[in-house]
Amino acid sequence: MSLPSGTVTFLFTDVERSTSLLHALGPEEYAATLATHRATIREACTRHDGAEVDTQGDALFVAFATAPAALQAASEAQALLAAGPVRVRMGLHTGTPLLTEDGYVGIDVHRAARIAAAGHGGQVLLSRSTAALADGFELRDLGEHRFKDLAAAERVYQLGASDFTSLKSLGRTNLPVPATPFLGREEEVAAVATLLSAAEARLITLTGPGGAGKTRLALQAAAEASDAFTDGILWVSLSALRDSAPVAGAVAAAAGVDPQSDRAVEETLAERLGKTNTLLLLDNAEHLLPDIAETIAFLRDLGGPTVLVTSRERLRLQGEQAWPVPPLTEEDGQALFLARASAVDPSFRLSEGVAELCVRLDELPLAIELAAARTGVFTVEQLLDRLGRRLDLLKGVRDADPRQRTLRATIEWSHELLDAEEKRVLAALSVFAGGCTLEGAEDVCEADVDTLESLIDKSLLRRRQTAFGPRYWMLESIREFAAERLDETRNAVAVRDRHASWAAGVADELWDGLHGEGQASLLERLDLEQGNLQAATAHATATRDADLLLRLARDTQFLWMRRGMGREADAVLERALEIGVAGDPALRIDALRERSYVQARLKDEGAVATARQAVALASELGDDLRLGDALVYLGAALTRADQDAARATYEDAIAILRPHGATPEFRNALYNMANLAVLDREFEAARAAFAEALELDARWGPWGRGITHLNLAEVLYHLRRNDEALRHAREGAAYMRQTGGPIGLANSVLIAAGIVAAGGDAHRAGVLLGVVDRAFAEALEEPEPMEALFRETIFQRASPDEREALHEGVRAGPAPSLEQAFAETFPDV
Repeated sequence: MSLPSGTVTFLFTDVERSTSLLHALGPEEYAATLATHRATIREACTRHDGAEVDTQGDALFVAFATAPAALQAASEAQALLAAGPVRVRMGLHTGTPLLTEDGYVGIDVHRAARIAAAGHGGQVLLSRSTAALADGFELRDLGEHRFKDLAAAERVYQLGASDFTSLKSLGRTNLPVPATPFLGREEEVAAVATLLSAAEARLITLTGPGGAGKTRLALQAAAEASDAFTDGILWVSLSALRDSAPVAGAVAAAAGVDPQSDRAVEETLAERLGKTNTLLLLDNAEHLLPDIAETIAFLRDLGGPTVLVTSRERLRLQGEQAWPVPPLTEEDGQALFLARASAVDPSFRLSEGVAELCVRLDELPLAIELAAARTGVFTVEQLLDRLGRRLDLLKGVRDADPRQRTLRATIEWSHELLDAEEKRVLAALSVFAGGCTLEGAEDVCEADVDTLESLIDKSLLRRRQTAFGPRYWMLESIREFAAERLDETRNAVAVRDRHASWAAGVADELWDGLHGEGQASLLERLDLEQGNLQAATAHATATRDADLLLRLARDTQFLWMRRGMGREADAVLERALEIGVAGDPALRIDALRERSYVQARLKDEGAVATARQAVALASELGDDLRLGDALVYLGAALTRADQDAARATYEDAIAILRPHGATPEFRNALYNMANLAVLDREFEAARAAFAEALELDARWGPWGRGITHLNLAEVLYHLRRNDEALRHAREGAAYMRQTGGPIGLANSVLIAAGIVAAGGDAHRAGVLLGVVDRAFAEALEEPEPMEALFRETIFQRASPDEREALHEGVRAGPAPSLEQAFAETFPDV
């Protein structure tokens, strides 16, 4: 049955004390009883045209086109269930929810569920909107009640005149009515509610930056935990207070304690709240610290209340349980954006850009709400384009709390509470894009550990653990604000100079590690420092610091290539060489050589000319190692166009480098000569050369070993020694998994395709070839001549039928991803 639309009446049902019933009946009898209960409710609903929306455990959710039909179904179901062991509570609410492909969306769904949860077994509850449509049914007015969704109090009615105990609605409380419904965060709400209900909990502080949603989470968790607080919940907003002196009086006012001229407010407050089972929610305490700590400690020690505090920093009191409020999940962030944007434009629908927008807003609830409020003016794509000016772009409604009317105001509120040293360090830390190590903060910002810890406590700085130790970072909205503060200081240029120098030092470490055993971690380190390296490159470009830019370009391009970012690497090298004409000639040779490699991989005809510049400059400088190495790269650039010239160039390189021993440059010369031997179909000579290079690779790290194992596997395949080829392919694939990036994985899968084809499964081999083709296309690279020959040989060795199967496999879809194909092909790697 299709779901009704327009005005709909929802019926929610669930079994009261289902856990106790399970223990009493046992699993088998309980399951049978539950099945009978469900069948009874479904039969009654079906008779009155009810459409089942969802079922979870012992709960049913049914939609009706009319309220009388829903009431009749509920009445008949309760009558049939009355004699059995199952006691079912039911709730009905009528509204106009949005009907989507995935079901109903809107507050009406939550309202019906809340009403049902407030009832007792055998009871049917109705909202005011359903009661208004219940002509002919006997109803009992139960008065106004607030529920755990924190909406305004609503009059509730009961179907029939039976007597039940009081509803499970919110008891005595002054919790505010939020202007918008609470969405998502089910796990966080449950976790905080559980913490509040624990007997040992006396003082809990929800911490996080401005706009993290501390207040909304605290309110919702307090409501969810309300059953544990028989004497009620008291909410006290501290944001309007300018010092801590009136705090005790504000709590007393919320508790209904009249001031007495002859007694201190603390005395009357202790008399009123001591030994009571009350929850005190003190909202927004950060600006009153440290003075407010004494008052909160007094409340904690009254012996009755549990104290829940929201603050941008922890209180540093004994017995305090700090609970950092995390960003929203991706799913909750998009749901929040959709809900708030739909309030501006009911026709708004989620698009791919919303997910990216929420991520770039750090999944921060306030930032998402403010961005959604701008959808009446901007499209999602326009918001993405303007995010560099997010502090002024994101503005809220006129009646919002002044501290949260704009994202800028929210952050300024926290910034004003910092001392001068904290402000200086926060501003300086903004130069780090993607965070930094402790050493980086010390070197660039002249920060000490105590100041960093204080900024963490105040939720302006965060810390996470990485494989390289702890790392400090900021939400991007806070970093943007801090960068503005840095620009206002006299030492902004000096801080950015130090940051660029520090980033160049990181780049040097990456360069030095290219030939060591630490290669496997280089890509991970690159990912961590990518933002810093790019920021340093931009600064060096703007200041035309030739040597710094050449270092940054030279040191990182190989790793950018491993990440499939060849075009980006070439652009940085080109810019560095343009600016660095007057720079260190040794750095310039290295950068020219590296650019020739990138250009060759990108099939750029300029690769030969670039390599020749490196050769000429190295010869002029008299640096044999750099000259030999530049010749190796020139040979690589020549390989596609003139293999004879490439061979002669490699021979010159080997003659220059051999006297210097087993250097990385000498290994590269041997390796590239072996590549040429393959192209000349001299496979036995190539096998011997790769074997010699493999012995040298043992000294220079896993990347060299991995690629040499793969090339040796290719040669062995040409020699029809497939078992040995498979063994070396697995060895190479293991290294590529650590260090190879997408092209390394693609080359591994390419060799596997040849071996699979040789084993008779041409279609599967074709599928793998299709994966390889896409990987190279996505990286904007072309296979090296040796890999191109390997692919050609696979087709040459195939029979006509096998060749057709290969082509069908290449065209097959949907094909696995590169990662999937690699994992399936090398399951033991």
